[in-house]
Amino acid sequence: MGNGKISQWGHDFRPEYRDLGQLAEQFPGVPRIALTATADPHTRDDIIERLGLEGAEVFTTSFDRPNISYEIVERDQPRQQLLRFLSGHKGNSGIVYCLSRAKVEDTAEWLNGQGVRALAYHAGMDRALRDANQDAFLKEEELCLVATVAFGMGIDKPNVRYVAHLDLPGSVEAYYQETGRAGRDGLPSEVWMAYGMADVIQRRRMIDEGGAADDIKRIERGKLNALLAICETASCRRQAILAHFGEAHAGRCGNCDTCLKPVETWDGTEEAIKALAAIYRTGERFGAAHVVDVLMGQVNEKTERFGHVDMPVFGAGKDLPARTWQSVFRQLLAMGLIRTDHAAFGALKLEPEARAVFKHERQVLFRKDRPASERRGKKVERSERRSVLSGADGIVFEALRSERASIARDLGVPPYVVFPDTTLIAFATERPDTHQQMLAIQGVGQTKLQRFGDAFLAVLRQHRG
Repeated sequence: MGNGKISQWGHDFRPEYRDLGQLAEQFPGVPRIALTATADPHTRDDIIERLGLEGAEVFTTSFDRPNISYEIVERDQPRQQLLRFLSGHKGNSGIVYCLSRAKVEDTAEWLNGQGVRALAYHAGMDRALRDANQDAFLKEEELCLVATVAFGMGIDKPNVRYVAHLDLPGSVEAYYQETGRAGRDGLPSEVWMAYGMADVIQRRRMIDEGGAADDIKRIERGKLNALLAICETASCRRQAILAHFGEAHAGRCGNCDTCLKPVETWDGTEEAIKALAAIYRTGERFGAAHVVDVLMGQVNEKTERFGHVDMPVFGAGKDLPARTWQSVFRQLLAMGLIRTDHAAFGALKLEPEARAVFKHERQVLFRKDRPASERRGKKVERSERRSVLSGADGIVFEALRSERASIARDLGVPPYVVFPDTTLIAFATERPDTHQQMLAIQGVGQTKLQRFGDAFLAVLRQHRG
Protein backbone atom coordinates (compact mmCIF):
# COMPACT_ATOMS: atom_id res chain seq x y z
CA MET A 1 0.00 0.00 0.00
CA GLY A 2 1.29 3.45 -0.84
CA ASN A 3 2.73 4.87 2.35
CA GLY A 4 1.62 8.40 1.53
CA LYS A 5 -1.96 7.39 0.88
CA ILE A 6 -2.57 5.46 4.07
CA SER A 7 -0.68 7.64 6.52
CA GLN A 8 -2.40 10.75 5.21
CA TRP A 9 -5.82 9.24 5.94
CA GLY A 10 -7.17 10.55 2.66
CA HIS A 11 -10.92 10.01 2.69
CA ASP A 12 -10.84 8.65 -0.86
CA PHE A 13 -9.01 5.60 0.43
CA ARG A 14 -11.37 4.53 3.20
CA PRO A 15 -13.61 2.58 0.77
CA GLU A 16 -10.45 0.77 -0.29
CA TYR A 17 -9.93 -0.29 3.33
CA ARG A 18 -13.46 -1.62 3.53
CA ASP A 19 -13.16 -3.52 0.23
CA LEU A 20 -9.98 -5.19 1.40
CA GLY A 21 -11.61 -6.05 4.70
CA GLN A 22 -14.53 -7.65 2.89
CA LEU A 23 -12.14 -9.64 0.72
CA ALA A 24 -10.35 -10.85 3.84
CA GLU A 25 -13.67 -12.12 5.21
CA GLN A 26 -14.55 -13.89 1.95
CA PHE A 27 -11.16 -15.59 1.64
CA PRO A 28 -10.02 -16.23 5.23
CA GLY A 29 -7.35 -18.73 4.25
CA VAL A 30 -5.56 -16.48 1.77
CA PRO A 31 -2.25 -15.13 3.15
CA ARG A 32 -2.12 -11.34 3.26
CA ILE A 33 0.30 -8.68 4.37
CA ALA A 34 -0.05 -4.92 4.93
CA LEU A 35 2.96 -2.69 4.33
CA THR A 36 3.41 1.00 5.06
CA ALA A 37 6.43 3.20 5.64
CA THR A 38 5.10 6.06 7.74
CA ALA A 39 2.12 5.06 9.81
CA ASP A 40 1.68 6.31 13.36
CA PRO A 41 0.31 3.84 15.98
CA HIS A 42 -3.30 4.95 15.47
CA THR A 43 -3.08 4.42 11.71
CA ARG A 44 -1.41 1.03 12.16
CA ASP A 45 -4.22 -0.06 14.48
CA ASP A 46 -6.80 1.06 11.93
CA ILE A 47 -5.09 -0.87 9.13
CA ILE A 48 -5.03 -4.00 11.28
CA GLU A 49 -8.72 -3.66 12.14
CA ARG A 50 -9.91 -2.94 8.61
CA LEU A 51 -7.90 -5.74 7.05
CA GLY A 52 -8.87 -8.26 9.70
CA LEU A 53 -5.28 -8.79 10.79
CA GLU A 54 -5.92 -8.92 14.53
CA GLY A 55 -3.48 -11.35 16.07
CA ALA A 56 -1.04 -11.08 13.18
CA GLU A 57 2.59 -10.31 13.93
CA VAL A 58 3.62 -6.68 13.52
CA PHE A 59 7.17 -5.94 12.42
CA THR A 60 8.43 -2.39 12.78
CA THR A 61 11.80 -0.78 12.36
CA SER A 62 13.12 2.48 13.73
CA PHE A 63 11.93 5.70 12.15
CA ASP A 64 15.15 7.41 13.19
CA ARG A 65 17.34 8.80 10.42
CA PRO A 66 20.39 9.84 12.45
CA ASN A 67 22.27 11.17 9.41
CA ILE A 68 19.58 13.81 8.82
CA SER A 69 19.78 17.08 10.73
CA TYR A 70 16.57 19.05 11.34
CA GLU A 71 16.06 22.79 11.42
CA ILE A 72 12.77 24.70 11.59
CA VAL A 73 12.85 28.49 11.64
CA GLU A 74 10.36 31.29 12.09
CA ARG A 75 9.53 32.79 8.72
CA ASP A 76 11.22 36.15 8.23
CA GLN A 77 12.17 37.08 4.68
CA PRO A 78 11.79 33.43 3.60
CA ARG A 79 13.51 33.71 0.24
CA GLN A 80 16.62 35.17 1.82
CA GLN A 81 16.48 32.54 4.54
CA LEU A 82 16.26 29.83 1.89
CA LEU A 83 19.16 31.32 -0.05
CA ARG A 84 21.34 31.30 3.06
CA PHE A 85 20.44 27.66 3.64
CA LEU A 86 21.27 26.72 0.04
CA SER A 87 24.58 28.58 0.23
CA GLY A 88 25.83 25.75 2.42
CA HIS A 89 25.02 23.17 -0.26
CA LYS A 90 26.95 24.29 -3.31
CA GLY A 91 27.76 21.28 -5.44
CA ASN A 92 24.88 19.27 -4.00
CA SER A 93 21.42 18.28 -5.20
CA GLY A 94 18.28 18.86 -3.20
CA ILE A 95 14.57 19.55 -3.19
CA VAL A 96 12.62 22.66 -2.19
CA TYR A 97 8.93 21.97 -1.53
CA CYS A 98 6.24 24.61 -2.01
CA LEU A 99 2.50 24.34 -1.53
CA SER A 100 1.27 25.86 -4.80
CA ARG A 101 2.24 25.45 -8.45
CA ALA A 102 2.59 29.20 -8.88
CA LYS A 103 4.99 29.42 -5.95
CA VAL A 104 7.04 26.55 -7.36
CA GLU A 105 7.56 28.38 -10.65
CA ASP A 106 8.20 31.76 -9.01
CA THR A 107 10.72 30.29 -6.57
CA ALA A 108 12.58 28.36 -9.28
CA GLU A 109 12.81 31.47 -11.44
CA TRP A 110 14.02 33.57 -8.49
CA LEU A 111 16.68 31.02 -7.50
CA ASN A 112 18.06 30.95 -11.02
CA GLY A 113 18.32 34.72 -10.85
CA GLN A 114 20.34 34.31 -7.64
CA GLY A 115 22.82 31.95 -9.27
CA VAL A 116 21.28 28.70 -8.01
CA ARG A 117 20.49 26.26 -10.82
CA ALA A 118 16.88 25.32 -10.22
CA LEU A 119 14.10 23.58 -12.13
CA ALA A 120 10.38 23.40 -11.40
CA TYR A 121 8.21 20.31 -11.04
CA HIS A 122 4.46 20.12 -10.49
CA ALA A 123 1.49 18.20 -11.82
CA GLY A 124 0.22 21.11 -13.94
CA MET A 125 3.30 21.27 -16.15
CA ASP A 126 3.54 19.87 -19.66
CA ARG A 127 4.32 16.17 -19.23
CA ALA A 128 7.41 16.26 -21.46
CA LEU A 129 8.90 19.21 -19.57
CA ARG A 130 8.08 17.67 -16.20
CA ASP A 131 9.75 14.40 -17.19
CA ALA A 132 12.78 16.26 -18.55
CA ASN A 133 13.19 18.17 -15.28
CA GLN A 134 12.89 14.97 -13.26
CA ASP A 135 15.49 13.29 -15.48
CA ALA A 136 17.82 16.26 -15.04
CA PHE A 137 17.45 16.04 -11.28
CA LEU A 138 18.36 12.35 -11.31
CA LYS A 139 21.39 12.84 -13.55
CA GLU A 140 22.90 16.13 -12.42
CA GLU A 141 25.12 16.58 -9.38
CA GLU A 142 24.24 20.18 -8.58
CA LEU A 143 20.56 20.91 -9.12
CA CYS A 144 17.79 22.30 -6.93
CA LEU A 145 14.38 20.93 -7.85
CA VAL A 146 11.54 23.17 -6.67
CA ALA A 147 8.42 21.05 -6.44
CA THR A 148 5.01 20.43 -5.02
CA VAL A 149 4.32 17.14 -3.25
CA ALA A 150 3.59 15.71 -6.72
CA PHE A 151 7.33 15.02 -6.80
CA GLY A 152 8.95 12.30 -4.74
CA MET A 153 6.93 9.09 -4.80
CA GLY A 154 9.12 6.44 -6.41
CA ILE A 155 12.16 8.74 -6.60
CA ASP A 156 15.12 7.03 -4.97
CA LYS A 157 18.09 9.27 -5.69
CA PRO A 158 20.46 8.31 -2.86
CA ASN A 159 22.57 11.47 -2.67
CA VAL A 160 19.91 14.15 -2.12
CA ARG A 161 21.82 16.28 0.37
CA TYR A 162 19.03 18.61 1.46
CA VAL A 163 15.27 19.07 1.53
CA ALA A 164 13.75 22.47 2.27
CA HIS A 165 10.13 23.47 2.90
CA LEU A 166 8.92 26.98 2.17
CA ASP A 167 5.42 25.96 3.27
CA LEU A 168 4.13 23.82 6.10
CA PRO A 169 3.21 20.22 5.15
CA GLY A 170 -0.16 18.89 6.25
CA SER A 171 1.05 16.34 8.80
CA VAL A 172 4.06 14.81 10.52
CA GLU A 173 3.78 11.85 8.16
CA ALA A 174 4.00 14.13 5.11
CA TYR A 175 6.92 16.00 6.64
CA TYR A 176 8.72 12.75 7.47
CA GLN A 177 8.18 11.33 3.98
CA GLU A 178 9.32 14.48 2.20
CA THR A 179 12.37 15.07 4.40
CA GLY A 180 13.14 11.36 4.16
CA ARG A 181 14.09 11.81 0.52
CA ALA A 182 17.36 13.29 1.78
CA GLY A 183 20.39 11.21 2.67
CA ARG A 184 19.22 7.78 1.58
CA ASP A 185 22.86 6.81 1.14
CA GLY A 186 23.38 7.31 4.87
CA LEU A 187 25.64 10.34 4.48
CA PRO A 188 25.05 13.60 6.38
CA SER A 189 22.11 15.58 4.98
CA GLU A 190 20.05 18.54 6.11
CA VAL A 191 16.37 19.37 6.15
CA TRP A 192 15.10 22.88 6.75
CA MET A 193 11.70 24.54 6.99
CA ALA A 194 10.40 28.07 7.45
CA TYR A 195 6.89 28.57 8.76
CA GLY A 196 4.66 31.16 10.35
CA MET A 197 1.13 31.98 11.40
CA ALA A 198 -0.08 32.22 7.79
CA ASP A 199 0.84 28.56 7.27
CA VAL A 200 -1.33 27.47 10.16
CA ILE A 201 -4.30 29.47 8.91
CA GLN A 202 -3.88 28.26 5.32
CA ARG A 203 -3.56 24.61 6.24
CA ARG A 204 -6.59 24.73 8.52
CA ARG A 205 -8.59 26.45 5.81
CA MET A 206 -7.66 23.66 3.38
CA ILE A 207 -8.95 21.11 5.88
CA ASP A 208 -12.11 22.98 6.76
CA GLU A 209 -13.04 23.72 3.15
CA GLY A 210 -12.16 20.25 1.88
CA GLY A 211 -14.76 17.68 0.92
CA ALA A 212 -13.80 15.08 3.51
CA ALA A 213 -16.21 13.76 6.10
CA ASP A 214 -16.20 15.40 9.53
CA ASP A 215 -14.40 12.49 11.21
CA ILE A 216 -11.62 12.66 8.60
CA LYS A 217 -11.33 16.43 9.07
CA ARG A 218 -11.00 15.88 12.80
CA ILE A 219 -8.14 13.45 12.20
CA GLU A 220 -6.45 15.83 9.76
CA ARG A 221 -6.66 18.67 12.28
CA GLY A 222 -5.07 16.43 14.87
CA LYS A 223 -2.24 15.54 12.52
CA LEU A 224 -1.66 19.20 11.70
CA ASN A 225 -1.60 20.06 15.40
CA ALA A 226 1.00 17.33 15.95
CA LEU A 227 3.23 18.92 13.32
CA LEU A 228 2.75 22.37 14.84
CA ALA A 229 3.81 20.98 18.20
CA ILE A 230 7.05 19.77 16.61
CA CYS A 231 7.60 23.19 15.04
CA GLU A 232 7.10 24.95 18.36
CA THR A 233 8.88 22.50 20.65
CA ALA A 234 11.76 23.79 22.73
CA SER A 235 13.15 20.28 23.19
CA CYS A 236 14.83 17.87 20.76
CA ARG A 237 13.00 17.81 17.40
CA ARG A 238 14.11 14.27 16.64
CA GLN A 239 12.63 13.13 19.94
CA ALA A 240 9.34 14.85 19.10
CA ILE A 241 9.19 13.38 15.57
CA LEU A 242 9.90 9.84 16.76
CA ALA A 243 7.39 10.15 19.60
CA HIS A 244 4.69 10.80 17.01
CA PHE A 245 5.41 7.38 15.53
CA GLY A 246 5.37 5.71 18.93
CA GLU A 247 9.14 5.47 19.24
CA ALA A 248 10.99 6.56 22.35
CA HIS A 249 14.14 8.65 22.05
CA ALA A 250 16.23 10.05 24.88
CA GLY A 251 16.52 13.45 23.22
CA ARG A 252 19.60 15.63 22.97
CA CYS A 253 20.36 14.08 19.57
CA GLY A 254 22.99 16.71 18.80
CA ASN A 255 21.77 16.89 15.22
CA CYS A 256 18.82 19.30 15.26
CA ASP A 257 18.64 23.04 15.75
CA THR A 258 17.10 22.90 19.22
CA CYS A 259 19.90 20.63 20.43
CA LEU A 260 22.73 22.46 18.70
CA LYS A 261 21.42 25.84 19.82
CA PRO A 262 18.91 25.32 22.65
CA VAL A 263 15.80 27.47 22.65
CA GLU A 264 14.97 29.52 25.73
CA THR A 265 11.50 29.27 27.24
CA TRP A 266 9.57 31.69 29.40
CA ASP A 267 6.56 31.43 31.68
CA GLY A 268 3.88 33.11 29.65
CA THR A 269 0.85 32.12 31.69
CA GLU A 270 -0.20 35.70 32.40
CA GLU A 271 0.47 36.73 28.81
CA ALA A 272 -1.59 33.78 27.61
CA ILE A 273 -4.47 34.93 29.81
CA LYS A 274 -4.22 38.43 28.34
CA ALA A 275 -4.24 37.02 24.80
CA LEU A 276 -7.19 34.73 25.48
CA ALA A 277 -9.05 37.54 27.23
CA ALA A 278 -8.50 39.84 24.25
CA ILE A 279 -10.03 37.23 21.95
CA TYR A 280 -12.97 36.76 24.29
CA ARG A 281 -13.60 40.46 25.01
CA THR A 282 -13.60 41.35 21.32
CA GLY A 283 -16.28 38.76 20.70
CA GLU A 284 -14.15 36.04 19.05
CA ARG A 285 -14.76 37.86 15.77
CA PHE A 286 -11.27 38.99 14.73
CA GLY A 287 -8.00 37.60 13.43
CA ALA A 288 -4.65 37.72 15.16
CA ALA A 289 -3.52 41.02 13.60
CA HIS A 290 -6.45 42.96 15.06
CA VAL A 291 -6.24 41.28 18.46
CA VAL A 292 -2.55 42.18 18.62
CA ASP A 293 -3.49 45.79 17.84
CA VAL A 294 -5.91 45.71 20.78
CA LEU A 295 -3.28 44.32 23.13
CA MET A 296 -0.73 46.86 21.92
CA GLY A 297 -3.17 49.74 22.39
CA GLN A 298 -3.10 50.73 18.74
CA VAL A 299 -5.68 53.47 18.07
CA ASN A 300 -6.84 53.03 14.50
CA GLU A 301 -10.05 53.09 12.49
CA LYS A 302 -10.92 49.50 13.32
CA THR A 303 -10.23 49.55 17.06
CA GLU A 304 -12.21 52.80 17.36
CA ARG A 305 -15.10 51.67 15.17
CA PHE A 306 -15.71 48.53 17.24
CA GLY A 307 -15.25 50.33 20.57
CA HIS A 308 -12.21 48.28 21.52
CA VAL A 309 -10.27 51.35 22.67
CA ASP A 310 -12.59 51.55 25.69
CA MET A 311 -12.05 47.95 26.84
CA PRO A 312 -9.87 47.12 29.87
CA VAL A 313 -7.84 44.76 27.69
CA PHE A 314 -6.91 47.58 25.29
CA GLY A 315 -3.18 48.26 25.70
CA ALA A 316 -2.80 45.50 28.30
CA GLY A 317 0.09 44.01 26.33
CA LYS A 318 2.00 47.12 25.31
CA ASP A 319 4.96 46.01 27.44
CA LEU A 320 5.78 43.37 24.78
CA PRO A 321 6.57 44.00 21.10
CA ALA A 322 4.00 43.06 18.46
CA ARG A 323 6.22 40.26 17.14
CA THR A 324 6.19 38.56 20.54
CA TRP A 325 2.39 38.68 20.59
CA GLN A 326 2.30 37.18 17.10
CA SER A 327 4.47 34.35 18.40
CA VAL A 328 2.16 33.95 21.42
CA PHE A 329 -0.90 33.50 19.21
CA ARG A 330 0.97 31.09 16.92
CA GLN A 331 1.99 28.97 19.88
CA LEU A 332 -1.49 29.10 21.42
CA LEU A 333 -2.75 27.66 18.11
CA ALA A 334 -0.13 24.92 18.28
CA MET A 335 -1.13 24.13 21.87
CA GLY A 336 -4.77 23.75 20.87
CA LEU A 337 -5.94 26.57 23.17
CA ILE A 338 -7.38 28.58 20.29
CA ARG A 339 -8.46 27.88 16.72
CA THR A 340 -9.18 29.82 13.54
CA ASP A 341 -12.73 29.94 12.20
CA HIS A 342 -12.49 30.22 8.43
CA ALA A 343 -16.25 30.56 8.09
CA ALA A 344 -15.79 33.80 10.05
CA PHE A 345 -12.89 35.06 7.89
CA GLY A 346 -10.14 33.63 10.09
CA ALA A 347 -11.49 34.85 13.43
CA LEU A 348 -9.75 33.42 16.49
CA LYS A 349 -11.95 31.29 18.76
CA LEU A 350 -11.31 29.90 22.22
CA GLU A 351 -11.09 26.15 22.68
CA PRO A 352 -12.51 24.49 25.84
CA GLU A 353 -8.94 23.83 27.04
CA ALA A 354 -8.44 27.60 27.47
CA ARG A 355 -10.61 27.51 30.59
CA ALA A 356 -7.83 25.85 32.61
CA VAL A 357 -5.46 28.69 31.71
CA PHE A 358 -7.97 31.34 32.76
CA LYS A 359 -8.37 29.54 36.11
CA HIS A 360 -4.59 29.30 36.64
CA GLU A 361 -4.86 25.51 36.56
CA ARG A 362 -2.44 25.22 33.64
CA GLN A 363 0.97 26.83 33.25
CA VAL A 364 1.87 28.02 29.75
CA LEU A 365 5.50 27.97 28.64
CA PHE A 366 6.41 29.71 25.41
CA ARG A 367 9.46 29.40 23.21
CA LYS A 368 11.45 32.60 23.17
CA ASP A 369 11.73 33.63 19.53
CA ARG A 370 15.25 34.26 18.37
CA PRO A 371 16.22 37.92 17.76
CA ALA A 372 15.82 39.19 14.21
CA SER A 373 19.60 39.46 13.86
CA GLU A 374 19.87 35.71 14.52
CA ARG A 375 16.98 34.80 12.24
CA ARG A 376 18.46 36.76 9.36
CA GLY A 377 22.06 35.99 10.12
CA LYS A 378 24.07 32.84 9.95
CA LYS A 379 22.16 29.58 10.19
CA VAL A 380 22.81 26.96 12.85
CA GLU A 381 26.38 25.92 12.20
CA ARG A 382 26.80 22.39 10.93
CA SER A 383 29.82 22.79 8.69
CA GLU A 384 31.47 19.66 10.04
CA ARG A 385 28.41 17.58 9.27
CA ARG A 386 27.69 19.22 5.92
CA SER A 387 31.16 18.65 4.50
CA VAL A 388 31.52 15.06 3.35
CA LEU A 389 35.33 15.24 3.34
CA SER A 390 37.86 17.98 3.93
CA GLY A 391 41.49 18.68 3.21
CA ALA A 392 43.36 16.45 0.74
CA ASP A 393 40.65 13.79 0.87
CA GLY A 394 38.06 16.40 -0.08
CA ILE A 395 40.10 17.46 -3.12
CA VAL A 396 40.39 13.82 -4.26
CA PHE A 397 36.67 13.27 -3.67
CA GLU A 398 35.76 16.23 -5.89
CA ALA A 399 38.09 14.98 -8.61
CA LEU A 400 36.44 11.56 -8.43
CA ARG A 401 33.02 13.19 -8.61
CA SER A 402 34.07 15.06 -11.72
CA GLU A 403 35.22 11.83 -13.37
CA ARG A 404 31.99 10.12 -12.38
CA ALA A 405 29.91 12.96 -13.83
CA SER A 406 31.78 12.72 -17.13
CA ILE A 407 31.23 8.96 -17.36
CA ALA A 408 27.56 9.31 -16.41
CA ARG A 409 26.98 11.97 -19.09
CA ASP A 410 28.52 9.74 -21.75
CA LEU A 411 26.33 6.82 -20.66
CA GLY A 412 23.20 8.91 -20.14
CA VAL A 413 22.68 7.61 -16.59
CA PRO A 414 22.52 9.21 -13.13
CA PRO A 415 26.01 9.52 -11.56
CA TYR A 416 25.12 7.29 -8.61
CA VAL A 417 24.56 4.42 -11.06
CA VAL A 418 28.29 4.53 -11.83
CA PHE A 419 29.32 4.61 -8.16
CA PRO A 420 27.47 6.04 -5.14
CA ASP A 421 29.02 8.78 -3.01
CA THR A 422 29.82 6.25 -0.29
CA THR A 423 32.11 4.39 -2.68
CA LEU A 424 33.81 7.58 -3.85
CA ILE A 425 34.42 8.53 -0.22
CA ALA A 426 36.08 5.16 0.35
CA PHE A 427 38.22 5.71 -2.76
CA ALA A 428 39.27 9.15 -1.50
CA THR A 429 40.13 8.00 2.00
CA GLU A 430 41.57 4.53 1.35
CA ARG A 431 43.28 5.39 -1.98
CA PRO A 432 43.24 1.92 -3.61
CA ASP A 433 46.04 1.39 -6.13
CA THR A 434 45.06 -1.92 -7.72
CA HIS A 435 41.95 -3.66 -9.00
CA GLN A 436 42.15 -6.08 -6.08
CA GLN A 437 42.16 -3.23 -3.58
CA MET A 438 39.20 -1.62 -5.32
CA LEU A 439 37.22 -4.86 -5.12
CA ALA A 440 37.53 -4.76 -1.32
CA ILE A 441 35.52 -1.53 -1.25
CA GLN A 442 31.75 -1.71 -0.86
CA GLY A 443 29.94 -0.84 -4.08
CA VAL A 444 32.61 -2.24 -6.39
CA GLY A 445 31.85 -5.50 -8.19
CA GLN A 446 33.55 -7.24 -11.08
CA THR A 447 31.32 -5.63 -13.70
CA LYS A 448 31.81 -2.07 -12.47
CA LEU A 449 35.49 -2.72 -11.90
CA GLN A 450 35.93 -3.76 -15.51
CA ARG A 451 33.91 -0.81 -16.84
CA PHE A 452 35.10 2.01 -14.61
CA GLY A 453 38.01 0.81 -12.48
CA ASP A 454 40.88 2.06 -14.62
CA ALA A 455 39.38 5.54 -15.00
CA PHE A 456 39.07 6.04 -11.25
CA LEU A 457 42.48 4.50 -10.54
CA ALA A 458 43.95 7.04 -12.97
CA VAL A 459 42.37 9.90 -10.98
CA LEU A 460 43.67 8.48 -7.72
CA ARG A 461 47.17 8.12 -9.09
CA GLN A 462 47.14 11.74 -10.26
CA HIS A 463 46.51 12.78 -6.65
CA ARG A 464 48.95 10.41 -5.00
CA GLY A 465 51.31 12.51 -2.95
